[in-house]
Amino acid sequence: MQSIKQVLKDFNPVKDKYISREFQSFGIHLAEELDDYKHKSLYIKLAKTTHRSILEKALSFAVDSRAKNRGALFMWKMKQLKESIAKK
Repeated sequence: MQSIKQVLKDFNPVKDKYISREFQSFGIHLAEELDDYKHKSLYIKLAKTTHRSILEKALSFAVDSRAKNRGALFMWKMKQLKESIAKK
């Protein structure tokens, strides 16, 4: 996870003109890691509304797997983590 200082340091206003918030940057990071750039708006929304620890656990689970559709695996694991937290 990058600090806000690092995100602002790496921010290029010409290239990243539509990314102005940290959660948007993290959502794009999720889309790139999962190789699912088509659904980048979904990942940005998840980064805004879902707790970061859940997203990071689901991301590490999906990236470590050999699945072809990492996006679907990510969503499944995120749902499972949310349910386990709700039961507690």
